[in-house]
Amino acid sequence: MKKLIDRIGAELGRAFEAAGYEASYGKATLSNRPDLCEYQCNGAMAGAKAYHCAPIQIAERVVEKLTGNPMFLEAVAVKPGFINLKLAPEAVKEYLQNMAAEERLGCDKAENPKTIILDYGGPNVAKPLHVGHLRSAIIGESIKRLGRFMGHTMIGDIHLGDWGLQMGLIITELRHRKPELPYFDENYGGEYPKEAPFTISELEEIYPTASAKSKEDEAYKEEAMQATYLVQHGHRGYQEILRHILQVSVTDLKRNYENLGVSFDLWKGESDAQPYIPDMVEEMKRQGFAYESEGALVVDIREETDAKEIPPCMILKSDGASLYTTTDLATIVERMKLFHPDEIIYVVDKRQEMHFIQVFRCARKTGLVGEDTRLRFLGFGTMNGRDGKPFKTREGGVMRLEHLIADINEEMYQKIRENQEIPEEEARRTARITGLSAIKYGDLSNQASKDYVFDVERFTSFEGDTGPYLLYTIVRIKSILAKYGEQGGDLGQAVIREPQSEAEKALMLEAAKFNGVMETAFLEIAPHKICAYLYDLANAFNKFYHETRILKEEDKERQKGLIGLLLLCRRILETCIHILGFEAPDRM
Repeated sequence: MKKLIDRIGAELGRAFEAAGYEASYGKATLSNRPDLCEYQCNGAMAGAKAYHCAPIQIAERVVEKLTGNPMFLEAVAVKPGFINLKLAPEAVKEYLQNMAAEERLGCDKAENPKTIILDYGGPNVAKPLHVGHLRSAIIGESIKRLGRFMGHTMIGDIHLGDWGLQMGLIITELRHRKPELPYFDENYGGEYPKEAPFTISELEEIYPTASAKSKEDEAYKEEAMQATYLVQHGHRGYQEILRHILQVSVTDLKRNYENLGVSFDLWKGESDAQPYIPDMVEEMKRQGFAYESEGALVVDIREETDAKEIPPCMILKSDGASLYTTTDLATIVERMKLFHPDEIIYVVDKRQEMHFIQVFRCARKTGLVGEDTRLRFLGFGTMNGRDGKPFKTREGGVMRLEHLIADINEEMYQKIRENQEIPEEEARRTARITGLSAIKYGDLSNQASKDYVFDVERFTSFEGDTGPYLLYTIVRIKSILAKYGEQGGDLGQAVIREPQSEAEKALMLEAAKFNGVMETAFLEIAPHKICAYLYDLANAFNKFYHETRILKEEDKERQKGLIGLLLLCRRILETCIHILGFEAPDRM
């Protein structure tokens, strides 16, 4: 369904053409003076030089051609050459009726759908999720949902950190604690236990203990490095411990991500890329891309246009060990082989930008991806506390994600119980729903690349630009619709009608922006634009609500029109928050 602003532009284009000018000058924009008009066109200003004519004269001739056009209530030429426009109520009504009649609310699916892999999450196994994992998960999930809504095949991959020294450290510490386990018996030939020799709690304690020991004890560190080498080169017992680590960690990660309303299509890790490394490295050598430098294997990725020095991309260290760069490149090989994506998007801390510049350039130069596959880095900023520093616990440590969620839920629970008396179980359930909205909207309403302050008090407020405010607006609409039904009204008979007040028309015009917002948000990978739209729509609704008799409207046909508008607004709001990754309760 064509965007409303494009329909306006098409009418303007015809008017420009009829007046003797290029139709391309007839582009509409939202008015920057909403007190004067709803839309405007600045084409006469742009065309003045080409036609050697005063812009006001062009504008007046175009406005003359718009006279009688049923789309416009008013078209006025204003010096020095603006065209100010107000839409006819009938045109607004017709557009929203068409939106309401469509399952996708007038938002067309992509004509050429893409297969897009989204790399987000990136936690290390054997470690609990903490607030540092929040942004990648929340932003990545919203982009995945937005892409699917727009008709693309979105494949979300968690890309676990399950390789490297941390595995060797865990194996070493486990060997010191339980040397009798069969995994450490080189002569053992039987089947290994199906159950892991540790719980998630024990595993989360083992790693930091081993890490601390390795920093103080050189022999212990050497032992861990040897264990790392063995597990990476197929040691049977150590490979089985790795399987246990993954099994226990992934089970816990799935539980925590589920509480955050985040899911992944692939639960692959760095270890999955290892089988692709040998052939990839040999091919880079064979083609002359990879060469030795100070014992390490590197690929030169400099370009003539570089304003600053870009270091070579290291493929293997001097001891032959792989790096993050190696596994990221091998993961690209795996993804291209298994999924043939049109695009791979990495949702990662912006401080890793140089790493991904190297990976992307190397992948492109060595032919791991073709020209038709796009690699994109979406770097996000830091989530900070009120002091402007990375968010910490009161004690100054890194806060576990489940503790943050629990704290927000408790804050919401207290506010819900203050507002009204509702049963304990319902209050807790509602607190979880609104708490998730507070966390996700608080994050997503900021442009991804920017740092932001995580202010618990502000994010959990029912007023202002917050998730709970949006949910409260949706619940208000649900309540009105429920009462309308209780009074004998038939929601199935509600049909949007012409607006009869400025507030009603403003709400309708805000609702009409939906398809354009979705299109732009996906094109620019910008969930914050959906948040801004939601806030504007909620504000427009609440202004309309306070100025309009809905349930007390005596004109039943007029009332049906109002209810029809509410139904559409609810659908838009609920569609948007679902894309952002949260839902609305039935009451608050």
